Amino acid sequence: MAVDGVGLSRRVAAQDAGAKKADKATGGKSKKSDKPAADDDAPDPAKAKDDNPFPNRFPAPELDGGVEWLNTGGPISMKDLRGKIVLLDFWTFCCINCMHVLPDLDFLEKKYGKEIVVIGVHSAKFDNEKETGNIRKAILRYEIEHPVINDANMIVWRKFGVRAWPSLVLVDPEGQYCGYVSGEGNRELLDTVVAKLIAYHKAKGTLDETPVKFDLERSKAAATPLRFPGKVLADEAGKRLFISDSNNNRIVVSSLEGKLLDVIGNGAIGSKDGGYAESQFDHPQGMTLIGDTLYVADTENHQLRSVDLAKKTVSTLAGTGEQARFRAGGGKLRETALNSPWDLSVVDGVLYVAMAGPHQIWAHKLGSDTISAYAGSGREDIQNGDLGEGALAQPSGITTDGKNLFIVDSEGSSVRQITTDPDNDLAEPKGKISTPVGPHSLPNGRTLFEFGDVDGAKDEARFQHPLGILFYNGGLFVADTYNHKLKFVDLKTRESISWLGTGKSGEQLEPAQFAEPAGMAIAGGTLFVADTNNQRIVAVDLASKKSREFLIEGLAPPMPVVEPHAADSKVRTVELAPQQIASSNGIDFHVEFTLPEGYKLNPLLPVTYRVASDGNQSLVAADMLNVRAEATTDDKGTSFRIPVTKPAGNATLLVTLTYGYCRDGKGGLCKIDSVKFKLPVELTAKAEATSVTFKVSPK
Repeated sequence: MAVDGVGLSRRVAAQDAGAKKADKATGGKSKKSDKPAADDDAPDPAKAKDDNPFPNRFPAPELDGGVEWLNTGGPISMKDLRGKIVLLDFWTFCCINCMHVLPDLDFLEKKYGKEIVVIGVHSAKFDNEKETGNIRKAILRYEIEHPVINDANMIVWRKFGVRAWPSLVLVDPEGQYCGYVSGEGNRELLDTVVAKLIAYHKAKGTLDETPVKFDLERSKAAATPLRFPGKVLADEAGKRLFISDSNNNRIVVSSLEGKLLDVIGNGAIGSKDGGYAESQFDHPQGMTLIGDTLYVADTENHQLRSVDLAKKTVSTLAGTGEQARFRAGGGKLRETALNSPWDLSVVDGVLYVAMAGPHQIWAHKLGSDTISAYAGSGREDIQNGDLGEGALAQPSGITTDGKNLFIVDSEGSSVRQITTDPDNDLAEPKGKISTPVGPHSLPNGRTLFEFGDVDGAKDEARFQHPLGILFYNGGLFVADTYNHKLKFVDLKTRESISWLGTGKSGEQLEPAQFAEPAGMAIAGGTLFVADTNNQRIVAVDLASKKSREFLIEGLAPPMPVVEPHAADSKVRTVELAPQQIASSNGIDFHVEFTLPEGYKLNPLLPVTYRVASDGNQSLVAADMLNVRAEATTDDKGTSFRIPVTKPAGNATLLVTLTYGYCRDGKGGLCKIDSVKFKLPVELTAKAEATSVTFKVSPK
């Protein structure tokens, strides 16, 4: 779905693109057709400098028109964002290219945390993606930490003249549209452009470097033993079940009865090899088992991992750890970059990889030192043909009958069939790509938009972004993910029928409901389903279709990663005059806030304090130092108390306060500020004062 855009790169190269190019960047819109900013919001020409990287900018449209805001306390306007560099990410959560942009956004947010605000504009492709609740789950699954607009009706999309997912639009601190870029792989370009804007607007005095704070969806979500499990694999002979606990970054191994056998990976994001307790994954998905070796598609590490189940160790089979940014043909296992491997299957000693990123199937002859593209031209479409000419569209599930591969192309909402041959030369494979069920071969990429929920035969059947597929008894189970159903395809008649699920997202078991199911496995007459958005595995009796939640005894969420406290070295320090406080068993502090007009304290972000000492002292106990605690805020103000070890004594305390403040009303933009007070204090019976008052206002 990506289209390589050049809007920003042209502006960076030329720096004098002119209004004509600006119009072109917004899909032909002129300044006049966009909603103008208020006169008093326009930049003062007298203050403009010759080094403005975007001299021919124009007022950006407003952000109104969305159905709902997520990851923030309420709607945000362009006026709220004045002083910040704004990067609008137009995305849809099905899109692999949109997923690939997220690490770039995270990089920019971390590098320019005080200067930039990213706003996600979710303009849906699929019907399922228009629902706010499903977008909320996607925000949690993709661990997004910036506000998101549900632009279900494409209103914001049209205002900004966007034409492709993903597209990134840049707005400067004065609310002026600077340019756009479409597609993935633009981190360096964006880094360069943002740095130029920061330098210019810092010199001009129009940059607001106050940190901002948002009410994130993750703060409302509880930890769960399974977190967005993506795939499941059954080993009937070994009487065990392997679960890709994708967002907990680990593989869970249980018995078929639900007894926890092992956990592979420590839960932290990473790519470390080693024993189960020290190894790391990054959102793993599909798996396949050969003997005592479990192969894992380590999706966001862009690697294939190998798990020795006998030795209980993890190693890296293929991939460099970097995403391939081109349609590579292949090469040495550890020297070839991969691109979002999503699922795995083995036929005749060849490991086949559903490589979602480049829209291809790759192959590795087990025991060899090479991996290569096997099927798919790399063009995103649903086109039948020879292996190198047919087109796939984000293959996300793969299974086999022992001779053929069967694929679900999630973006084309079709079931594909790919021939294999044990005598094939993987360097120049021969075979065919066909489409047993679902739409295909429509001109101009139209197949990518032929989706729905229709039982039927051949190209009359419709799916909606299926992610899972499993060969069984001469047919195929399909996890019709965005229809929240399981379907069954008869390969003889090429007919697809709804097998289980109401078609509505839900969690009840009778009648059975699913929430974006994505993976399946069968053992002992039971179909195990990765019910991804319900954070669970569902076990379905194949004969009766009765469903139950498959609970794993003893499974707990991984230990949370403890982030170190941010250093206070960059926090502004206010030095206070020495104060004497009446002897007591503690020192009482009161805080008086003076906030900008129209702002209030953020009720969702408690005022916190941390106490340290400047030099040796014995007045405050060591276990009370360098610990962040919450102050009390009520109608009387904000206060806290620091216990002391004795009624008299001296100390120089360093008290750091952190607080958030938001625009009064329903606005979703909240800023965060910290200030450190250096306070020489003496407790003495001679003092009359009983407390210390801090006066605080944002810098």
